[in-house]
Amino acid sequence: QILFRYCDASGEVTEAANPNGSLENIAGVCNAGKNVFGMMPHPERAADEELGNTDGLTMFESLLKSMVPA
Repeated sequence: QILFRYCDASGEVTEAANPNGSLENIAGVCNAGKNVFGMMPHPERAADEELGNTDGLTMFESLLKSMVPA
């Protein structure tokens, strides 16, 4: 039920890439039904130009794209 792990720019899961010391670099988890998930950090806080950061917006856009039927 692990969805995301902290990793470096090349995708390697390392201790140095873990900003908060979470167990096994876990950054996001979901319930057994995979319809509820929790995540750290909070991408919604990085999805608006007015807040000075849009890095989180990419994640939300990719989620929406994956939900659109082909």
